[in-house]
Amino acid sequence: MARAYVLLGFTFFLMQLHIKGTISKYINMKYSYLSLTAGILFAFLTLIQVIHVLRTSNDDHEHNHDHDHDHSHDHQCDYTCAHGHVHKEAKGIKKFLYGFVFIFPLFTGIFLPVASLDSTIVEAKGFHFPVSEPGNNDPFMQRQYLKPDLSIYYGQEGYQKLIKQESKEYINKKRIKLNDYDFLKGMEVLYDEPGKYLGKELTYKGFIYHEKGLNKNQVFLFRFGIIHCVADSGVYGMLIELPDGQTYKNDQWIEVTGQIQQMYYQPFKVNIPYLDVSKMNEIQPPKDEYVYRNK
Repeated sequence: MARAYVLLGFTFFLMQLHIKGTISKYINMKYSYLSLTAGILFAFLTLIQVIHVLRTSNDDHEHNHDHDHDHSHDHQCDYTCAHGHVHKEAKGIKKFLYGFVFIFPLFTGIFLPVASLDSTIVEAKGFHFPVSEPGNNDPFMQRQYLKPDLSIYYGQEGYQKLIKQESKEYINKKRIKLNDYDFLKGMEVLYDEPGKYLGKELTYKGFIYHEKGLNKNQVFLFRFGIIHCVADSGVYGMLIELPDGQTYKNDQWIEVTGQIQQMYYQPFKVNIPYLDVSKMNEIQPPKDEYVYRNK
């Protein structure tokens, strides 16, 4: 019956994520149908396991009844019987250990609150540009920072075709506003050829992150983005220059408007776009703090 409870636990966990909407903390929502399908499959397996347990229970009951009847005529318990009990105890311990492996993540997933990624994660891991973990050629396990980069999922020709197509949405605009839906797409286009967007006005929102070595009025304004799932999540955004006298703490959410400029950033040893801010407003964190790649 323990297997049935574990399967029921996974069913409840997945369905709870969808009902509460917290599934968006783990995966890109365009793949939500996969986890929903898994939840339905777990429910089906739970039903099959319960039926199996009930049938096995009835068979064991009949077998024990016959066994007791035989012992009424023979009261001897030999070495074979004792050895069988020891073997059953060992199997019981193994089952408990196997069960714990499944129960522990279920317990933490169901009863512990879902935490949002914030500046403490950026500070703990640091960020680099461009980003890929050394020695790791698996694109699904590479963590990205600052610049979204889908090139690891495409061939070079296919990627350039994608960027060229997506840049048409922004190249002729004097004022660009990135919302939750197109944040990652827009940032990737801007970083691909920042020279084409110099002087254009950009508006977007994010949380503040202070990096050591920057001037007091220089901070990064970030959003955590998910390409496929939280395993390949990264932190994306721009270096922004605030007007003199304006200061914000880490994890404060603001919306900024300013002109796109370019500078040589020594820690990365590369030219990066930055935003010369002319207007800013402190805002409340959005209901969904993450952004997703929708293509």
